[in-house]
Amino acid sequence: MENALVSLKKANIYQQDTLILNELELELFPAEFVYLIGKTGSGKSTLLKTIYGDLFLKSGEGQVAGFDLTKLNKKQIPYLRRKIGIVFQDFQLLTDRSIYENLLFVLKATGWKSDDLIKKRIYEVLSKVGLQTKDFKMPHELSGGEQQRVAIARALLNDPKIILADEPTGNLDPELSFEIIALLHDLVKEGNSVFMATHNYTLIDKYPARVVKLENGKVADVNQKI
Repeated sequence: MENALVSLKKANIYQQDTLILNELELELFPAEFVYLIGKTGSGKSTLLKTIYGDLFLKSGEGQVAGFDLTKLNKKQIPYLRRKIGIVFQDFQLLTDRSIYENLLFVLKATGWKSDDLIKKRIYEVLSKVGLQTKDFKMPHELSGGEQQRVAIARALLNDPKIILADEPTGNLDPELSFEIIALLHDLVKEGNSVFMATHNYTLIDKYPARVVKLENGKVADVNQKI
């Protein structure tokens, strides 16, 4: 099997001085879809924040896309995040800019210089999420499902190895939720990996994949739907 994109071994994960996850064991592989479940307060968001470098790993072993989490410093975090796409529940789009300008902002911030390459990449990711004709719209002119598609397009801009999705359907109705999950599963077929926190078991039933459950500060792995 290919090398893991994410590998945590005996990882102790803290929020400030509080131990949230104890001797955590987790591996995520290329082109894999994995659901992350667990009760509120079980540490789902804490785990995702550790993977994208928002929380530092104080003890144990941790590798994400070639970066050693135990040795990660603040200067390395932007480079780590170029290999990770992040999708949040509340979209986090810039409300005073068009969809095109939202994506342009990210590319400029991550070092893209060529106007031609920037334009080409923006339309590539918008095409992947079916919004190539809505680049001029403002976020408030789009439905919730369309705004989340923009957020996914934004996550894809730097061709990440892994997409972390934190309750990406939490603010959407069931039909739109299914559309977003189908889109994320399609990305896996193209070679991306998706690690998605959710409390919506209906989605897991309809689109089964490996499930990682957080319980009592540990991981319980389930191979198929629960």
